[in-house]
Amino acid sequence: MRAAVLALLLAAPAMAQEAVITSPIDGSQTVLQDIEEESAPVRALDGSGAALRGLDKVSGEVTDIELGVGDSAALGRIGVTLGACRYPEDNQAGEAFAWVTVTDPRREAPLFEGWMTATSPALNALDHPRYDVWVIRCTNA
Repeated sequence: MRAAVLALLLAAPAMAQEAVITSPIDGSQTVLQDIEEESAPVRALDGSGAALRGLDKVSGEVTDIELGVGDSAALGRIGVTLGACRYPEDNQAGEAFAWVTVTDPRREAPLFEGWMTATSPALNALDHPRYDVWVIRCTNA
């Protein structure tokens, strides 16, 4: 409960204020002072493509893949398609978010479809026994 109240207080914009949080368990109080105002939101820009890396876990072969938005490439028996790539306005090389679809011609449904992040590849990863794919960065070519 205490964490939920704290999260609400930190999520709302505040200007140098005091807040008192009372614990529902023991009645103790915590005073939060000088809550800073939130920083401005970061704008995301669209890249024209992305650099991805693929790994064949059986052979150990690593393959770098350069794709434009809407393009596909084969990685062994799977196909990788890039739907979009976005990056923060102030850091193109660092934090890339790419919409990736991974398919297997022997299956109807995609093996993976969603956003992958460059700095946290395990956050939303392809779950495949043989292949691994992750985003390196967005490109503008």
